[in-house]
Amino acid sequence: MKQQPTTFPDLNEVLRKLATSAQAILGSKLLGLYLQGSFATGDADVHSDVDFLAVIAQELTDEEHAALQKMHQRIFALPIPWAQHLEGSYFPLAMWQRYEPEQDRSFYIDNGSQELVPHDHDNTWVVRWTVREQSIPLLGPPASHLIDPIPPDALHQEVLKTMKDWGAEIISGSYSINSRWAQPFAALSYGRMLHTLATGQIHSKLAAVQWAEDQLEARWVELLKRAWAERPFPSQKVYQTADPAEVAETIAFIHFANQQEIKI
Repeated sequence: MKQQPTTFPDLNEVLRKLATSAQAILGSKLLGLYLQGSFATGDADVHSDVDFLAVIAQELTDEEHAALQKMHQRIFALPIPWAQHLEGSYFPLAMWQRYEPEQDRSFYIDNGSQELVPHDHDNTWVVRWTVREQSIPLLGPPASHLIDPIPPDALHQEVLKTMKDWGAEIISGSYSINSRWAQPFAALSYGRMLHTLATGQIHSKLAAVQWAEDQLEARWVELLKRAWAERPFPSQKVYQTADPAEVAETIAFIHFANQQEIKI
């Protein structure tokens, strides 16, 4: 494993255990293990999830799944806070290459969970682009050696669809942003998606805030700056009610964002 993949020594120890344990279980079937998400895009801090992705040669067997399940439970039990915030998937290479998220489910472990379950969470063009272009290899070659270039139009269309579909859920109330975690998360996510539409690339939420300062009107820039300031201690803010005015402003921003696809 790369000796110091992050600036946090205790996290590097957790990642070392993940890499060595997964390799012991999967052997040559493990083609690559990559740190992605905010650690790859550059805005990670002590409040970040630890997003990883393992590319594997074939589907997991029942025995391999059981062994990885026990491994993740052992890691979760470590007396290191990072160990409870691993989030990632074990993706067969063929699944990455064919892109059929409606039917494909890789084994996935969520942040704060100890269960490795089938899920489509990482089966997106956004994750593929981030892993291929920005991930930090923990084991194996650079991800660009395993994953083909991502079609720009596919990435663009997926982001547009996410903006429309998620926005409809938020506006209808089926996805609530009435917590001090969800409201800034939604605002920053829409700022980031606008940034992707404008650039064809995926960068950090902070980079999107900085981009917005030059591209969006002051009303939205101030919303994004306040949302960024709300990021610390997310596990506490999940249970705290958001300011109704901030929720209303975020919904207004979502309406604005979903009207920009022709202009950007």
